[in-house]
Amino acid sequence: MNKLLRMFSLIAVFGIVTGCSINHPIAKDYPAFLSKNAGTGDLPKTELDTDYSIAGSTESHRYEFRAATVGYAHVWIVEFGKILDQTLNAPYVQNSFGRFDKRLNNSDSAGSLVQFTLENYEFKNYRAYVSVKIELTKDAEAVLSKTYSAEGDSKGGQMWGAGPFGMKSATLASTKSAIDNILKQFLNDIPNP
Repeated sequence: MNKLLRMFSLIAVFGIVTGCSINHPIAKDYPAFLSKNAGTGDLPKTELDTDYSIAGSTESHRYEFRAATVGYAHVWIVEFGKILDQTLNAPYVQNSFGRFDKRLNNSDSAGSLVQFTLENYEFKNYRAYVSVKIELTKDAEAVLSKTYSAEGDSKGGQMWGAGPFGMKSATLASTKSAIDNILKQFLNDIPNP
């Protein structure tokens, strides 16, 4: 028994020293999460017909964190740009605009464009903290430029109670609620046409 305990201890020490971790990229599970939870985003409506784009730094964003509540070996990877793009394409967001399409060629300055640039993303205290600069232009003229910040819903109970499975869902839910709060603020600030 002592030999077994010593062997287990050596394996545990080796794992800690070498940095063994279990990666959880959560963006890949967001489409399924969004399809189940899309109805939770009650957004204001606008008749604005516009394109949108996501800044390159936002599209390539990657935030990693650990949470002792579910085991320190787990690394949660949030790719905010992917989550934002999937949210912006969700029917409840699309239905908030007259037209809302992703612009693939940013050199085209005709018409309206909404540009999303992530300024900060953190997951701490059981919730997401998000700041996004949103710029609305019409024919390359600035109409609105503002940084919006929001805290996602706290998901401490879910993180404590359901382990790693609950952690992924908690991170997705809190991030979605922060994005929805930012979109509500932005939609309310859009000037009437």
